[in-house]
Amino acid sequence: MNLRKANHSLCLSETSAPLWWSRLNRNSPPSHRVPLRPRGILLAVAALAIASFLPAVCAQVAQPREDPAIEARMKKLTKELRCLVCQNETLADSQAPLAEDLRKEIREQVKAGKTDQEIIAYATQRYGDFVLYNPPVKVTTYLLWFGPFVLLLAGTAFLYRYLKQRRELIEVKPLTAEERKRAERLLKDI
Repeated sequence: MNLRKANHSLCLSETSAPLWWSRLNRNSPPSHRVPLRPRGILLAVAALAIASFLPAVCAQVAQPREDPAIEARMKKLTKELRCLVCQNETLADSQAPLAEDLRKEIREQVKAGKTDQEIIAYATQRYGDFVLYNPPVKVTTYLLWFGPFVLLLAGTAFLYRYLKQRRELIEVKPLTAEERKRAERLLKDI
């Protein structure tokens, strides 16, 4: 039996899928012949609604769980320390999992009765001056504080020297009589 010439071919072609679908719909009861567009739109709207509320459900927000005095100290300390993952956010503003762990660690130290200076010293000793959102001016941070100004001054000096050397390389020589006549002719033609 030649499968390509038979009415019920096993290979799919452009016309086989619509034929199969029409046969399926003919055999189904009339109640199942509901247009698919309203269902598709409804599913798309539902998926969009779920997707828009998903970030609000997943966000990790530090909720006050303790004494207001502890929470106030926590807020002050986390505003002074930098998130090690985000690097441009404080621990208070960051939603990174590491920031959440550091906030828990700070909360435990606050509950243990350590002072703010002891907690900041612990974080600095463990992670370096980088963890401080406003690092102190000391020998190890001179490059951080004064490096941009040094680079600006060096760039300005380099640009001044380059322009001065370039100006010296340019020779100023007056036009000859022939060049002057040619220039005047060109200007008259315009």
